[in-house]
Amino acid sequence: MSLVVQDLAAERGGRPVLAGVSFAARGGEALGVVGRNGAGKSTLLRVLAGLLRPAAGRVSLEPPEAGDPDTPVAERAHYLGHADALKPALTPRQHLAFAAALLGRGPAAGAAATPDEALERVALGHAGDLPCGYLSAGQRRRVALARLLVAVRPLWLLDEPATALDAASQAVLAGMMRRHLAGGGIVVAATHGPLGLDGWRELRLDRG
Repeated sequence: MSLVVQDLAAERGGRPVLAGVSFAARGGEALGVVGRNGAGKSTLLRVLAGLLRPAAGRVSLEPPEAGDPDTPVAERAHYLGHADALKPALTPRQHLAFAAALLGRGPAAGAAATPDEALERVALGHAGDLPCGYLSAGQRRRVALARLLVAVRPLWLLDEPATALDAASQAVLAGMMRRHLAGGGIVVAATHGPLGLDGWRELRLDRG
């Protein structure tokens, strides 16, 4: 499987942010999107995730999904943005159960982790029933990362995924990405630093 982006352009508030962006990432490959603040890293991920409409260009996952070749790329991707998107009154287990029910459909659903398994993998098994409002910023980030595990999707779109993570949690994140890549998945991550992976490629968006 490959993610193919051709001549992509995007605007925010009528102002051009991206223009002529082309790249391909194969299954098992990690791409780090780098550049100064305002270069369009987050915008690129939001376009790939289907949250922003591109001004021009094409985005595709090839080959198409078996049985449904018209499935949008966004429906085959996980997106992790700057915000953790957690309700303070709900517990990590409740958040992950909802995500699994919402996203975990399809032929690969059986390969996904259960909410409890996902919490153990991000070292939060002890906090599954605490309201998220009681968790630290790093713990909330780990809950958001655990969503990647409860539904199987080939493309991970990660915007500064290591935000608020300590060294041990960054190692957990790196292990999650390595396992995803080993299964033929693709990672596209906006980052200001190393991804903690061997062999990752850079896509630089600096302009001018």
